[in-house]
Amino acid sequence: MSASIPDFEPVWALGLMSGTSMDGIDAALIETDGARITAFGPAATTPYADDVRDAIRSALGQASPDPSVARALTDAHADCITAILSQNPEYKEKVSLVGLHGHTVLHSPAEGMTLQIGDGARLASLTGIDVISDFRSADVAGGGQGAPLAPLYHRALCSSLGGGSNGPVVVLNIGGISNVTWIAGADADADPVAFDTGPGNALMDDWVAGTTDLTCDLDGQVSARGRVDSTTLSRLLDNPYFDAPPPKSLDRLDFSIDAVRHLSTEDGAATLARFTCETIASNLRHLPAPPSRILVTGGGRRNPTLMAGLSELTGLAVEPVEAVGWDGDAIEAQAFAFLAVRSLRGLPLSVPSTTGVPIPTTGGQLHHAA
Repeated sequence: MSASIPDFEPVWALGLMSGTSMDGIDAALIETDGARITAFGPAATTPYADDVRDAIRSALGQASPDPSVARALTDAHADCITAILSQNPEYKEKVSLVGLHGHTVLHSPAEGMTLQIGDGARLASLTGIDVISDFRSADVAGGGQGAPLAPLYHRALCSSLGGGSNGPVVVLNIGGISNVTWIAGADADADPVAFDTGPGNALMDDWVAGTTDLTCDLDGQVSARGRVDSTTLSRLLDNPYFDAPPPKSLDRLDFSIDAVRHLSTEDGAATLARFTCETIASNLRHLPAPPSRILVTGGGRRNPTLMAGLSELTGLAVEPVEAVGWDGDAIEAQAFAFLAVRSLRGLPLSVPSTTGVPIPTTGGQLHHAA
């Protein structure tokens, strides 16, 4: 995207993200004009109540989930907004826009389908703040993958690195699914290149939750005690997706834990962790040029097994985004605050090199509070 962006007055926006890990709702405030980030505000995560998480899980893969699930999820988002603004009252009058990603329950761009549940109109009514929702469907309708959508925000973040980064940078998000954003350089205006690489934490979380009383492999403790089963790993890696060039994206249900069911809890976790590492590392060959460093965001950056495996396989500096002063718990939510402002101003949310959409494409639907 090389066209010049008109100057706009920055506004405060609040982004909301419910990721594929289904652990809760991330909320974050930023001040932005849709091109630059002028200030960062507070961020917080609100865990889902068990019944809401169970309802979301029951809706996965459904093209027409029960409307009660969207209502419950929307009301949880409203409570999240109330909480973060109550804890930070100085922002109550500043926030003029909310970016609601919702929760992806179905993503099948090859069939022209992507569905994020969450009622933007209801959220605007409950909070008294204008809401932008439905960020992905215009991209899919235009022939794109509809994901990933954070890359333009990653590029804005990388502009703050200035001369401190030599060569291309990869921002790696290890959430439920893993995706990469390749940025030519901190000072470059070139469009980023982005795509989903494969599983992130989702398979490990499902495995550990199903075999222990834990909800995830906290700090990589379970996988660190196990041994990788090479035969099972080879079977997992035998998937044409990993060899396919971008653009490409995934649904949370595109992979399962069935292949490791014969393994012990620890060996299953170790094998799935290595699966995530191998698929990320192997997909780097699809980038325009090798990166000079990998900055990791998402929950996976807290898993030493993943971080060590990635460093070993890539031979690169693999660092959490906190190494450059970013908040790895907030980036996805910040991205949807940023994209909400871009949507309001008719700016692209995606470009050909991020989703495969033929032309830079805006998106989102505005819901007025009154």
